[in-house]
Amino acid sequence: MNEARTPRGTAEVVSTHSVFGAPCWVSLTSRGLEAAQDFYSAVLGWRWRPATLGDRFRVALADDVPVAGIAAVASMWQMAVAWTPYFAVRSADEAVARVAERGGTAAVGPLSLPPGRAALLADRDGATFGVWEGELISNWETWRRAAPTFIRLHTRDAFDAAMFYGEVLDWANQSPGCCEVHYEGGEVVLRSGGDVVARIESGALEAAPDPTIRPHWQVHFAVANAPRCARAAEQNGGSVLSLSPEEAVLRDPDGAQFTVTSRRGR
Repeated sequence: MNEARTPRGTAEVVSTHSVFGAPCWVSLTSRGLEAAQDFYSAVLGWRWRPATLGDRFRVALADDVPVAGIAAVASMWQMAVAWTPYFAVRSADEAVARVAERGGTAAVGPLSLPPGRAALLADRDGATFGVWEGELISNWETWRRAAPTFIRLHTRDAFDAAMFYGEVLDWANQSPGCCEVHYEGGEVVLRSGGDVVARIESGALEAAPDPTIRPHWQVHFAVANAPRCARAAEQNGGSVLSLSPEEAVLRDPDGAQFTVTSRRGR
């Protein structure tokens, strides 16, 4: 997306026309910019730079690579505080139309945000996600490795969700650059360029859809030490929902949930 561009000349610019269907950005909708920056700096070691969209927006840097965005618009736009993944699409208008045709919701957009267009959507079970059409990060492969480990959709029916997203995002259509979809280890797994970039899970294969699950996309950030991040989260006003040596599910002071995964446990 445009906030995440590195200077031209460092690498070939990649667009959503050649890499599509894969997650290409993650953004946090928060209430307060400074509080969010302080928390994620302490927990994930991020630094910050201004974004082109205005004073309520910032871009997070990990080792000088843009990895995520923050938008302090939750109160102003009456939106939930949450992390949202964005998927690369060849046409934002087509993606929005496909979502509506399949029982999903178009919440915002498509909006023109040069050098591309974006929309905020929800699937038919209510899980929120976004789409982006246009130029991606100039150094695409660097972002893929510095950004989230992957994203996981927790939903009531993994196969129904995979059909929805596959039709909206052109998964597994045999075109060059599209994502591959497999069933591995009890989950639907999305691969882009051989890397696991998303998972969809709903419990055991034989189990009926679980009506108690509130469908949502969970963002997993790669870190050096998950327990250390969990301690930092508690020390800075957040909370720990679950913890193991390899992974911790955390909640920031505003209530946004995310996961940190130790690189050695990937």
